[in-house]
Amino acid sequence: MSKTALARSYRPRRFADVTAQEHVSETLRRAVLTDRVGHAYLFCGPRGIGKTTLARVLAMSLNCVRREDDGEPCGECENCGRIWKGTTSLDVVEIDAASNRGVDDARELRERAMYAPSEEGRSKVYIVDEAHMLTREAWNALLKIIEEPPPGVIFIFATTEPQKIEQSASPILSRCQRFDFRRLGVAEIVGRLRVVLDLEGGEASEEALRLIARRADGGMRDALSLLDQILSLSEGEVTAESTRRVLGLVAEEKYLELFDLLASRDRGGLLRLIEEVIDEGHDLYEFYRGMVEGFRTLLRLRVGGDRAELPEEREEQWRERADRFGAADLVRMLKLAVEAEVQGGLRRSGQPRVLLELLLLRYSYLDRTIELEGLLKALGGEPPPLPDPPDAAAPADAGLAGFPKPGLAGTDTQPVRAESGSSRSSGGNSGERSGRSSESGPEVVSDTEKTPKLESLLASWKRLLDEGEGIPRGLTPLLRGADARVEKPGVLSIRLPPGPGLERLSEPPVLRSLEAALAARTDGHPSIRVEGAPVAGTEGPGRISSDEAKSGRLRDLLEEEPGLQSAVETLDLELLD
Repeated sequence: MSKTALARSYRPRRFADVTAQEHVSETLRRAVLTDRVGHAYLFCGPRGIGKTTLARVLAMSLNCVRREDDGEPCGECENCGRIWKGTTSLDVVEIDAASNRGVDDARELRERAMYAPSEEGRSKVYIVDEAHMLTREAWNALLKIIEEPPPGVIFIFATTEPQKIEQSASPILSRCQRFDFRRLGVAEIVGRLRVVLDLEGGEASEEALRLIARRADGGMRDALSLLDQILSLSEGEVTAESTRRVLGLVAEEKYLELFDLLASRDRGGLLRLIEEVIDEGHDLYEFYRGMVEGFRTLLRLRVGGDRAELPEEREEQWRERADRFGAADLVRMLKLAVEAEVQGGLRRSGQPRVLLELLLLRYSYLDRTIELEGLLKALGGEPPPLPDPPDAAAPADAGLAGFPKPGLAGTDTQPVRAESGSSRSSGGNSGERSGRSSESGPEVVSDTEKTPKLESLLASWKRLLDEGEGIPRGLTPLLRGADARVEKPGVLSIRLPPGPGLERLSEPPVLRSLEAALAARTDGHPSIRVEGAPVAGTEGPGRISSDEAKSGRLRDLLEEEPGLQSAVETLDLELLD
């Protein structure tokens, strides 16, 4: 004889028995009690959480001949028995919209709804499951009867994807009372499984029930189906080992070993661990899922201090591992794991082992990464002051505090270095200046001979844009969006996309006006060169490519923090966007 599945045997018969959906069940019970039942309902939520069950309980309550005073159905009469089992009933009809989704099916339903209930005092209830599968034409055929149904007719639509109904038949939503069902928590599923096991005469460990509840992902039907499957294997006793065998889960000790290897940076051990997982026949995607859940547990222990749904016998082991990682490292690990799944797709990839090994090796090299905030803090947090002019005895290329002077990333130019008197002179003046002794002190250079430094020229340009004084009328917004850089000392290059703005800025009077305004805010007499920005063929005229935008952001960062460029050059670092 075939045995009825647990998910069917223990389907609730009363509103109060539906787990974790009190906001829906209590509302419907009171509606029955006060005779305020609507003519159309829309039940939304994930699979296996009680949508069809509550629809049946509502139909039972409306047609029960021995309904209790509080609105609950008796669950034992003939009408309740037929409705609860989903068998033939004249007044309650269940329709699977996945296989009856066309306009002809909707017209047949509309015609059947015109008939009165089989007996006076009863209600005709039409339960349409997977309602999002109905076509637009089918919804249009039902629209009028849903808005104005015959007396005693109630429609209940159940769906896991309400957004599809909103896209294909948005007028339906305003004609239905909508109830959103929620996922069940781990504790709620464990509690219900405990009740079922007591009724079945079985036993289970707390860890095994939690494994089942987590795998069910908020669905009670899935949890009962898994429990039924494990009971068949374990002969009435549900253990953590039998649960892992049925579900294909990796032993918890493997993850604890993984965390130990990561904390000790044992890269060879990480590769051997993956080899062992494969040799034991485990699915790498399941190992990945368990690893992500393990990092999440460590992070909860690190930042929250709670047990994170751990069994008492395992709590100390997990806390010990959590103390070996920083919260920021765990956040980065979780982010890398999510990116590996989104970008590479472990389940779809033909080389999941390579992707997983690369991910673990990236974890092991996290100690070599440097945070930008920490780097700037180590450099003082502020741009270093410009050095005084070097004397004759100082090296010509001496930098600040042993670091090279800051330059601009993304260009071929180098920072302007302080030069001695002999290297600054040229032609006939070279002999005269080279004859001067070093004892005469630093050389005095006139204002006209001073060359604008890279930093001061860009800073003066930004100050000019902020003040606006001296800029021709109407050009300030255009110049704020332009790409300004120093290609060589004393020359400011401005790049603009082709258009009227570029043409006007290229006019000599406008350039002379800008150069005069800039000269008033810096040393020397800088010149301004205007050029058109290259336009990519597929990005439309006047648009900037993604590579240019990236390099522009990095340039802005280096301009705001000149000390960062010194660290990049000295420590041989690479800037990533």
